[in-house]
Amino acid sequence: MRCAGPYGLPMIGRECARSGPAATEHALPPMSDFAYLSDNRFLKVGPPGDATPWAVAGVAWDGSTTNRSGSRMGPRAIREASHMLCDGTHPLFDLAPLDELGDVGDLRLPNTGLERMREVLQQQAAALIARHRMLWLGGDHSITLPLLREYRRQLGRPLAVIHFDAHCDTWTDHFGEPSGHGTWVYEAMQEGLVIDACFTQIGLRSAGERTAREYVQQRGGQIFTARALRGLVSAPQLAPVLQAIRGRLVEHGHPPLYLSLDIDCLDPAYAPGTGTPEPGGLSSAQVLTILEELADLPFVGMDCVEVSPPYDHAELTSQAAAHFVWTFLCGQIARERGAAHGV
Repeated sequence: MRCAGPYGLPMIGRECARSGPAATEHALPPMSDFAYLSDNRFLKVGPPGDATPWAVAGVAWDGSTTNRSGSRMGPRAIREASHMLCDGTHPLFDLAPLDELGDVGDLRLPNTGLERMREVLQQQAAALIARHRMLWLGGDHSITLPLLREYRRQLGRPLAVIHFDAHCDTWTDHFGEPSGHGTWVYEAMQEGLVIDACFTQIGLRSAGERTAREYVQQRGGQIFTARALRGLVSAPQLAPVLQAIRGRLVEHGHPPLYLSLDIDCLDPAYAPGTGTPEPGGLSSAQVLTILEELADLPFVGMDCVEVSPPYDHAELTSQAAAHFVWTFLCGQIARERGAAHGV
């Protein structure tokens, strides 16, 4: 048994000690005092109630980063950047999401090895996914695999995924280790967590072996490289990409859809604060156009990962991340309200 906090999440360290007799020898390693954990909230909202449809959770872990670390501080930076958005409505969707969103804070994860972190993350994610549609703030990209495992378990079927990234993340090993933030796509496909034909990658451009770069396509998925998207910004210009995504979903009976957005999909001019920047990337306008135009699709959740504040400049990266999460959320709420009114 663990001493449980709100939403069934384990309390640890001094939190657990204060909980009295419920504390047991199986409490997680103390982590609640680490300086990088965030005590602020996305859009300054409070904790969610059981009936709150949407919730934010921070996953402040970057233990598998291979280049520049610091994304464990990403959740805090994204939340702080979101505070400039909390007093207005979205310019396209014409709504403010404050009444339909709560923030549970940062998950209490052990600062140990990758597999232990993923095990605990999936355990804590289970209660949240069961109650809310989730927005996950990373953290490095290794957090996505346990989230997909839990969505697959609860939904009872594999997912479609839209994956923004500079990197393919299809390596069969992680610099000698069996897993890491660059292997999650390969592992998700091998484990049957996703529908290969409904896996779409957007923004790829990094160096790497051809077999890894083209792995998703070889499995039947779609890849839209950054080079292929150069100069395409508006909705009409991006229509072939949008139509291709929709077409796959229709062909496969509209499976549950998940969004994983690695901030390094952006060109470093728009997002310098990331662990593995790659020149020649997407613009923030391109990403926003795609998010806006796909807002009518019923996503089950999203993550935004690899924001590394130590390498950011003028909060460009965290501002972009906050806007992407905000736009995604507002688009989904607009879709739900429209459906409720028969629009």
